[in-house]
Amino acid sequence: MSEANDPYLDPSTGVLHNLVGARTPDALAEAEADLVVARAAQLAFRPVAPTCDLAEFRAIHRHLFQDLYAWAGEVRKVDIRKNLAGAQPFLPASVISRAADFAADELRRDKMLRGLRRSELIDRLSHHYDQWNHIHPFREGNGRTQRLFWSRVAADAGWELNWLEVTGAANDDACRIASERGDLTPLNRMFARIVRPAIG
Repeated sequence: MSEANDPYLDPSTGVLHNLVGARTPDALAEAEADLVVARAAQLAFRPVAPTCDLAEFRAIHRHLFQDLYAWAGEVRKVDIRKNLAGAQPFLPASVISRAADFAADELRRDKMLRGLRRSELIDRLSHHYDQWNHIHPFREGNGRTQRLFWSRVAADAGWELNWLEVTGAANDDACRIASERGDLTPLNRMFARIVRPAIG
């Protein structure tokens, strides 16, 4: 989709329509950095209901981005891809709900990753993370939403995810290789660095 046909973008600035009046990518990124961190801290004390499905993703996204986007928590209505040369598109918007139902059922069949050895957890977490990354339910903010969701799932299964050990670029590269080549090895390596037993 071209920028001219993207209803989420302000045609005069090329920046996502937002609630903070940001008219440049840098201004929007600065506002996001402040506001989303504050909202994420709130979720640490008052998490959304753990429904283990698209509803939970939407509730997390709505809370994180409520100060920035009128469409916070809404499933995207446009088809998108990463803004990188040769990047493959994410799942079409028309099948997000159906694919999310399938992914949620699969996660439930995996017992929400409970009772797994560390190596098994890393393997299954990589698989599910890839599935949801390909679904990419939102126009923006999918990565931050995923990190909170999987941290909650891992915690309930007795594990912690130390996301400070992963750069955004490394995460993007691992996700792209998984999506485009069907190779989960980089995601496995990423989670092997950050998965550790929960303390307490």
